[in-house]
Amino acid sequence: MEVTCLLLLALIPFHCRGQGVYAPAQAQIVHAGQACVVKEDNISERVYTIREGDTLVLQCLVTGHPRPQVRWTKTAGSASDKFQETSVFNETLRIERIARTQGGRYYCKAENGVGVPAIKSIRVDVQYLDEPVLTVHQTVSDVRGNFYQEKTVFLRCTVNSNPPARFIWKRGSDTLSHNQDNGVDIYEPLYTQGETKVLKLKNLRPQDYASYTCQVSVRNVCGVPDKAVTFRLTNTTAPPALKLSVNETLVVNPGENVTVQCLLTGGDPLPQLQWSHGPGPLPLGALAQGGTLSIPSVQARDSGYYNCTATNNVGNPAKKTVNLLVRSMKNATFQITPDVIKESENIQLGQDLKLSCHVDAVPQEKVTYQWFKNGKPARMSKRLLVTRNDPELPAVTSSLELIDLHFSDYGTYLCVASFPGAPVPDLSVEVNISSETVPPTISVPKGRAVVTVREGSPAELQCEVRGKPRPPVLWSRVDKEAALLPSGLPLEETPDGKLRLEHVSRDMSGTYRCQTARYNGFNVRPREAQVQLNVQFPPEVEPSSQDVRQALGRPVLLRCSLLRGSPQRIASAVWRFKGQLLPPPPSVPVAAEAPDHSELRLDAVTRDSSGSYECSVSNDVGSATCLFQVSAKAYSPEFYFDTPNPTRSHKLSKNYSYVLQWTQREPDAVDPLLNYRLSVRQLNQHNAVVKAIPVRRVENLLRGRPPLQPPHMVPDLGTLCPVPHLSSDLVFLLAFSAINSPNLSDNTCHFEDEKICGYTQDLTDNFDWTRQNALTQNPKRSPNTGPPTDISGTPEGYYMFIETSRPRELGDRARLVSPLYNASAKFYCVSFFYHMYGKHIGSLNLLVRSRNKGPLDTHAWSLSGNKGNVWQQAHVPINPSGPFQIIFEGVRGSGYLGDIAIDDVTLKKGECPRKQMDPNKVVVMPGSGAPRQPHPQLWGPVAVFLLALQR
Repeated sequence: MEVTCLLLLALIPFHCRGQGVYAPAQAQIVHAGQACVVKEDNISERVYTIREGDTLVLQCLVTGHPRPQVRWTKTAGSASDKFQETSVFNETLRIERIARTQGGRYYCKAENGVGVPAIKSIRVDVQYLDEPVLTVHQTVSDVRGNFYQEKTVFLRCTVNSNPPARFIWKRGSDTLSHNQDNGVDIYEPLYTQGETKVLKLKNLRPQDYASYTCQVSVRNVCGVPDKAVTFRLTNTTAPPALKLSVNETLVVNPGENVTVQCLLTGGDPLPQLQWSHGPGPLPLGALAQGGTLSIPSVQARDSGYYNCTATNNVGNPAKKTVNLLVRSMKNATFQITPDVIKESENIQLGQDLKLSCHVDAVPQEKVTYQWFKNGKPARMSKRLLVTRNDPELPAVTSSLELIDLHFSDYGTYLCVASFPGAPVPDLSVEVNISSETVPPTISVPKGRAVVTVREGSPAELQCEVRGKPRPPVLWSRVDKEAALLPSGLPLEETPDGKLRLEHVSRDMSGTYRCQTARYNGFNVRPREAQVQLNVQFPPEVEPSSQDVRQALGRPVLLRCSLLRGSPQRIASAVWRFKGQLLPPPPSVPVAAEAPDHSELRLDAVTRDSSGSYECSVSNDVGSATCLFQVSAKAYSPEFYFDTPNPTRSHKLSKNYSYVLQWTQREPDAVDPLLNYRLSVRQLNQHNAVVKAIPVRRVENLLRGRPPLQPPHMVPDLGTLCPVPHLSSDLVFLLAFSAINSPNLSDNTCHFEDEKICGYTQDLTDNFDWTRQNALTQNPKRSPNTGPPTDISGTPEGYYMFIETSRPRELGDRARLVSPLYNASAKFYCVSFFYHMYGKHIGSLNLLVRSRNKGPLDTHAWSLSGNKGNVWQQAHVPINPSGPFQIIFEGVRGSGYLGDIAIDDVTLKKGECPRKQMDPNKVVVMPGSGAPRQPHPQLWGPVAVFLLALQR
């Protein structure tokens, strides 16, 4: 629920009225970047034209209440890949160095839950003009006279541009036109959509041999200049032609130096030569110079296709390819295949048996195999056959077949693969055939079927293989949605049956399959088993952080829920309040645990129970924390209109009346509001007119009335406050806030938070500054020194002070150091309130620590002695030359009645006010009877509002 108010602001005077101001979202797109032009096309569509490489800035101006949320999107996807985490939800869309692919229709969608969302669009047209490319093609007719007179030439000019380019053809300096004479024809091919123009020279004449220029233009749109390309046509113009110094297939030995020459046999103008390698780039160390390619000490990895291409923009490019094969052999494997006809999986006497041998080689077909039995060459016979290229096996595989296996066939067989006459080492593989040669079995060791590890730890999955010989084990994943192993491969070979995983992650959880390979063992159906991997990881909870607002005296239930984790249960949940462990007795709030959440119930919100609650949830692997900030503070009031117009104006007396409308979110759900505060300040001025609006006056007027909807109004609340004499054409800043919620601005520190705005205690001083308020003061503290409250006069407000009682001694120093600021302006102003009351007051110093060339502290301001029981304000100008910090230094005086305090420290760019604060307007402590100037920063969240007064 929200309460809405309308304030009629009259300059002079002010009036306040209340009314319902919920309004649906409205949006408008405006540009603020380097646009060439923004125009309406023939269908009333807004078009934003911009040059490629410039900066695109679009703003979506929205109105409505509550304030609409804005999202930018683009046709067929997000506005940009970079916006997913930055600007996509901002009201301003910014694209640096825009590319042509980022053109299209952009949509601004604004929604606030009231009515339908507002959607506006604009088409972004990116303008560009590439360098044109001119190619020449020619045809030859039947020879009827001189050769050159029967040749027809096509000059094709192609360019990429937006908008479509205009083409101008020139011969020398003369512009050519379509059908200028019988020998010239200019046309646009149908399939190029305006990006190509062809100049056709029919039946070449002597005057046609000249320089031709293709000039392209987008008519200087967005400042894009024209571009041109020139080609000189002669009677020797010809496409490139090539030949190679080697055969198209070149087989070499590893370690040799390879040189291939690509020779030009034709082409005018002189063609450009370029070498390329597929797949991948040229080998490291390879040198391509002109038409010569040199590869020193060639290796097996350098094998592949090398392409030599010649281009001169005449005709088609010429291309020659060399298939370089570097002799190599690797991966020698064998297979034992029992009698296939009898579908046997074991070796049995009287049945056939086949032994196969294979190596991966380059070139594969040049490999030769030789079989040995018990160290002697195997002799061919009717029962022993050696075959090559078995259709059931990989290409170029050698097989030794034993027909009708006898006991005498048992023994050790050796297969040797080699390249005859080449300096490539032979590869061999050994196979033992005996009564003990049996097919494999596979199983998972006892207790290893389920492996449980923590995320980030190593894991080892194991399968045991029995049999002779023992084949390698192949690992794969059973999960369909995660078909690849952590290595990125679908299949991984392990010689010992162990799959080792480093730094396991939660997505590695699942079922893994181990199976026997069909090589280096029996060529039979694979045996397989499965292992389950469980990866444990710490819990993830929600909410990670939550602001809980509730009125005093009402109950609150805090819940910390487990989103995911392994194990998926809560082993323990610990609740803390302001960092202190909550005890379990029933006399205090007790947390109730469940498998997926933990709850803490506060029977009644009080000022003492308001603060930060922390729930630490553990699942025995790790922990996660839910943070709750419980308070009865009011939400920030929110203005409705951004740019209101005067409802009444009297230009002679220069009085203007404005209607200000605001919403107070859930006023009944939080601690009752006491006042609203309205501050009116002219821009570039320091003085503000401030008026408090008691909430009870609004409640009296609204009591007994039905829910307000426009245009119902409530009676006048009366004059709020007078303002100084105003002139027209001024801009005013209105600040509006609720009194019960402190506001931490970006550049003012009130020390209300325990982190004290990033200030730290200096480690080189004698003692520390202390943060306290009237409620936390020591009741036995020394009288007649120090402030009773902070600058706001409320007992809850905090300030920083130095305690000068024992064991402090004369001259002891306490230093409070600010965060490091980057100097982005020439001048800064440090404003703060100080309280120096007591007969033993020492000194308060303000120092500036420069970080330009190492730490260097300089005094900027100093004050000593008793200044009375009042808060006073100081404005200190500083001009740091680089990164800097400010330091408040309190120096102990001659006795214990010397407590010094500071509050509300502000750092602003620019010079300090020329007029210092009137001493008669200093804030006097409650009980002194003197008036106290309201301090704007202590009224809670502020809604800021701009007024423009114009003639």
